[in-house]
Amino acid sequence: MMNVFQRGIRSIFRKPVKSILLLIVVVVISSFFMAGLAGQSANIKTQDATRQAVGATFRLEVNEMNSQKRGEEASKILGNKEGEYNGYVQKQMPDGAWLSTGDNSFYTIRQADVQKIAEVDGIEAYNLITVSTPVNPVNFKRIENPDVDQSSDLGGVNVRGNRIMEMDMDVASGKIKLVEGRMIKENETDVCMVSEELAKLNSLKPGDELQFNNAKDKENSQEYSAKVVGIYKTTQKIKPVMSGDTYRSENTIFTDLHFPEKASGEEGNPLFQYAIFKVKDVDAYDRVKADIQKVDIGWERYDLIDNNGNIKSMAENFNDMEKISRMLLLLVSSASYIILVLIFLFWMKNRTQEIGILMALGESKKRIWMQFLVEALLVGCIGFVLSMGASPLLSKATASYLARQTQEQAEEQAEADADSITTDYVAPELTITGTEIVITGKMIATDVLAIIGLLLFAVSIASISIMRKSPKDILSEMG
Repeated sequence: MMNVFQRGIRSIFRKPVKSILLLIVVVVISSFFMAGLAGQSANIKTQDATRQAVGATFRLEVNEMNSQKRGEEASKILGNKEGEYNGYVQKQMPDGAWLSTGDNSFYTIRQADVQKIAEVDGIEAYNLITVSTPVNPVNFKRIENPDVDQSSDLGGVNVRGNRIMEMDMDVASGKIKLVEGRMIKENETDVCMVSEELAKLNSLKPGDELQFNNAKDKENSQEYSAKVVGIYKTTQKIKPVMSGDTYRSENTIFTDLHFPEKASGEEGNPLFQYAIFKVKDVDAYDRVKADIQKVDIGWERYDLIDNNGNIKSMAENFNDMEKISRMLLLLVSSASYIILVLIFLFWMKNRTQEIGILMALGESKKRIWMQFLVEALLVGCIGFVLSMGASPLLSKATASYLARQTQEQAEEQAEADADSITTDYVAPELTITGTEIVITGKMIATDVLAIIGLLLFAVSIASISIMRKSPKDILSEMG
């Protein structure tokens, strides 16, 4: 074995041009392979000025792309049958069409995750905000436009629950002003704040009781009461989450945290749309942000938005970036195999005399093959070490390019679908501000194994034709 190793080293220095060619190829292959691996786990930094957190706060919300991905995975598991999987519900309608949706547990921000973030050093307080939930007003009238056809509207009002009313985004931004009574206090139950327009229409005052029930089952659902504790006015209209008078600004009623789930028939199954985290010391904002991102929760489920609208999304949630990164790995592997086989075929052809002489001297084909493999692995090791200097830069550049390409493709697809798909969902206008990649030990190990595997396979394939011949045949071909 020692002779094989020595011959391999001498051969590398004796044939520098061929060795340098292989070295360059290995550096390129290793660098691009690492870029493909890093691209799958990159964090894409984006900015959406329309979703800025207010003041020295952070906002957590569910990632729309991850919800779609979880829905697709659940649909595959359920197949062509009715059922529920992890909050994803699938059922067949009487006309044969399939209805697929997620329940509250599928879309909600998990309280356990929020609690973990709230324990980060530097977080002073946190708020949970429910989705604007449509409910039926039982003992009062809502405000509606008499000139609009209401047949497609639920005929209700919308209620929004808060853990801490003062931390609601519309309150904190100054859009909501108290004109009578008080704000809702933390841990209160069955209380609400109504708009001054709604209060005027129904002659409401603090202390009055309002009754609600499920807007989708007005006749049979249980009624719930909430006491009016305050009346508010808006300095700027509350932006409706959907069309229709149910969601108009004047029909928005603020409640305690858990009232919306009760009034909508989902008691014990809340739907939290946002979590707001207030930073105690504004000078520690960036440090707190870094600590939040280290919290052990399923970050693929969420977007964390800072007060500049900056969002960091995992590659698997960023359009088709993870899929494209896998395609890059496949392309690099396939091209690498072809290139390496051609290189070693070139090696074998130019070393026919050496192989014939070694075989004539009694050297076994196995030891000759091992010598070539030793040469390849030695050059490969040097190439891998050199690639570690280029890999981080190439990985970041590749991830940035893939992110921008997938973003452009997503925007083009959205434009193409605009005329054929009707939806109330308004996608955020994201601006990519950078990418963040981390090369882990697992990636390095995968890269090493991939290079070794490619070299081993390429040497073996390239050796087949010449190793099947006898020393006499090889030497006669030379003559």
